[in-house]
Amino acid sequence: MIDPRDYVLSNATLVLPDRVVEAGWVAVADGVIAEIGEGAAPETGIDLAGDYLIPGLVELHTDHLEAHFAPRPHVRWHPLASVMAYDAQIAAAGITTVFDSLRAGSDADSASIGEDLIKLAEALDEAKSAGHLRVDHRTHLRCEIACEDVIEQVEDFSHRFPIHMMSLMDHTPGQRQFSDLETWRRFYMRRKPMSEEDADRFIRQRLELHATHAAPNRRRLIDIAGGVGAVLASHDDATAAHAAEAVENGVAIGEFPTTLEAAEALHGAGIGVMMGGPNVVRGGSHSGNIAAEQLARAGVLDILSSDYVPASLLMSAFQLPQRAPNIDLPTAIRTVTLTPAEATGLGDRGAIAPGLRADLVRVHLAGETPIVRQVWRQGRRVS
Repeated sequence: MIDPRDYVLSNATLVLPDRVVEAGWVAVADGVIAEIGEGAAPETGIDLAGDYLIPGLVELHTDHLEAHFAPRPHVRWHPLASVMAYDAQIAAAGITTVFDSLRAGSDADSASIGEDLIKLAEALDEAKSAGHLRVDHRTHLRCEIACEDVIEQVEDFSHRFPIHMMSLMDHTPGQRQFSDLETWRRFYMRRKPMSEEDADRFIRQRLELHATHAAPNRRRLIDIAGGVGAVLASHDDATAAHAAEAVENGVAIGEFPTTLEAAEALHGAGIGVMMGGPNVVRGGSHSGNIAAEQLARAGVLDILSSDYVPASLLMSAFQLPQRAPNIDLPTAIRTVTLTPAEATGLGDRGAIAPGLRADLVRVHLAGETPIVRQVWRQGRRVS
């Protein structure tokens, strides 16, 4: 069956960038939004029965491909099969543009899959070239700056594949997300059981790597990002000094700041503050850092990411107005559509407006739970 390219979606509750239209319609022509209106549609179309119609979600940071490729410790699944399962889940979550988070830098713990970076990139490229993918996939390299081999891996990758976004990460004990060593011990020793003596040895090794590699690797990665035109992101900023460093580095997005101080400094400098959807849904950070809703109430939350649960992106956007009364639904939906699109230079999507891509999601509310019923990417039904 060939999908129709011209049609009208009618009887919809439209979430526009600045308002909600209780009864509206959208006309799609050749994959683009041709016209929008209120009241009765000009012609018979697909009746959405009052469900919400929102722009396709734009996801900047998801670790979920790794969950399909490495479903158990020391297990690596078939790369193409992993990509296809991941793509299907992303589409079903209402995401039409995804920045696939791929780790660069062989971390010192066994959770790292940095050595499999090229395998996953090749599988994504194969699926895209063959037209198998439902979603528009782009690349987000998560670069662990204290690793010995991160520059080698990123340079090799950049010669073979496009890089659209790069984040500068530092998970060294005593740094950023783990500025409190006891927090690091609780988090890592639960994932990788070790004795206190082994933990102390591990911390010393990581600190040595950081002292040797972090600063020069940061400078080189910034140069690479500039050379390939990748949007740069900082990660786990904890202080105003971290935010100032992000400004100096030319960062556009601040991923998961751990304190209000850092988030306010990033936001004040015009850097988009991004937090995780699971943080909103759970009511706080799983690692004890600041709650996303606290940043929302303070007016310094710009972007939401699904992080490790794809379905959390839509759920967190619909929950945000309840968590932060100063945020209405259009503002909340912008955090998962228009704002991340603009932050990454994608001016052709992220809103229901004439001339933009017909990336659209039909959402039904089951009580307070948003349920994805239909998804269109460039006018084509993908879920």
